Amino acid sequence: MNENDAKTTASDDLPPASDPADADAREKSPWEPGEETAWDPAAEIERLEAEKADLTDRLIRLAADMDNLRKRTERELTDARKYAVSKFAGDMLVVGDNLRRTLAAVPAERREAGDEALKALTDGVEMTEREMDRLLERNGVTRIAAIGERFDPHRHQAMFEVSDPSVPAGTVAQVVQEGYQIGDRVLRAALVGISKDGPPQKSAGTAADGEADDTG
Repeated sequence: MNENDAKTTASDDLPPASDPADADAREKSPWEPGEETAWDPAAEIERLEAEKADLTDRLIRLAADMDNLRKRTERELTDARKYAVSKFAGDMLVVGDNLRRTLAAVPAERREAGDEALKALTDGVEMTEREMDRLLERNGVTRIAAIGERFDPHRHQAMFEVSDPSVPAGTVAQVVQEGYQIGDRVLRAALVGISKDGPPQKSAGTAADGEADDTG
């Protein structure tokens, strides 16, 4: 080994010269921020409070949305159960109409003549009609009140007028076809005849005023 090789080997074994900037960085504590990154406790608290308020508002809104969704779902399920039989009930009403037409087709004098076979037949038809109405009512389908009621275009369908001075005008005087409702929905409006030529009907407010005058 010559002299130059020995010098090269010796220089490789020496540790690298330290950089003054690195020395300053090691001497400086990482927990001592510089002036440009000074930590402000008040500002940090304000920021955290703002984040808390924002998260709280989001949580409240989410809870309200979930509650509305729950109520809407429960309402839809209730309506689905209540009105699920609407189509079937509407078809069954046709059967009831045919039963009533069958009874109406039998002359009254024939029914009173004492024909046992005819009486048994009509009694069976009437019993079937009553049973069908009972089953419909058990499933929430009920008849719409008509005779003597004030005409309601939402529940009654006027077919003709009946002259009757003794009945307030606008009163249902005859029923051509029974109406039915399921829950609070009209399944089929009642076909009715409306009275005319009678005294005008008093409104609820008018009747209440009259009672107040009588008591005064």
